[in-house]
Amino acid sequence: MIAVLVAVLVLVLIAPAVLAKPDMSKPLPATDVELVKKVTLHGKSGGGGGGKPAGGAATGVLGEQLGTGAKKYAIIVGISDYPGTLSDLQYCDDDAEDMYAALTTLYGYKSSNIHLLLDMGASFAAIQGAINDIKSKAKADDEVVFFFSGHGTNGVADDGDREKTDEAIVSHDGNQSGSFVAIWDGQLKDWFSGFSTTRIIFIFDSCLAGGMTDLKADGRVINMACSESGLSYEDGSWQNGQFTYYFVDQGMLAGEADTYDNIAGIADVTIEEAFDYAKADCRMQKPTISDSFSNDLLL
Repeated sequence: MIAVLVAVLVLVLIAPAVLAKPDMSKPLPATDVELVKKVTLHGKSGGGGGGKPAGGAATGVLGEQLGTGAKKYAIIVGISDYPGTLSDLQYCDDDAEDMYAALTTLYGYKSSNIHLLLDMGASFAAIQGAINDIKSKAKADDEVVFFFSGHGTNGVADDGDREKTDEAIVSHDGNQSGSFVAIWDGQLKDWFSGFSTTRIIFIFDSCLAGGMTDLKADGRVINMACSESGLSYEDGSWQNGQFTYYFVDQGMLAGEADTYDNIAGIADVTIEEAFDYAKADCRMQKPTISDSFSNDLLL
């Protein structure tokens, strides 16, 4: 009888800890955390360009296009100037500005529907707030883009999934001693749950980007600059991160990724075409994609 009472008491004491869910609105506890910095090459990029993808993601067949009256929203994050100087990058803000230019000049996004978060403006709270703002507005037939260029990190985080090792993007929060605030993959998954639309495009130009497949869901395309364990690079010869240079700057803005004539008479680079072009041209890193959209997605 005493043994039974002790067992019940133990269950009562541990049950709240077992059943408690992490508070996704705040930075999450994590252990074994390692900041994996995007690498600045300083003129050692070794060229690239002109590659042709073999067996790429693009099918040459357009998937469902946005209907009349549908709206387009975006959150664009680029962090070059992290707290202090030890973790600074050079071209992540340029990456974000190029993505902004592509969306507004080529794909009909209105600036009023875009959250452009650069450097100290890209805090944990600002990124979360931007996602929540668009979640409150986007309807079932609308389109959403989330772009991030900056550092990545990994560790063991209490982010609601069962992964042994979690990946994250790094917000601007932190201090000059090198501490930083991560937004974990499971946390991003939670923030992007509940969207009325399934038409969401993710673009990650950061180290360990290939780990962002937690965000996979119907209608979504996740473009990741490297593998789950890989590094991402930037260089002055590109004035961008390598992946963004080929995906956005050359692939979209310069039209180099326009492989298929999807709509006669206009430049119409699809997400899959841009990815294929970037994958073929990137050196030292291997872009990956998770594509749950039927056929090719034209923004």
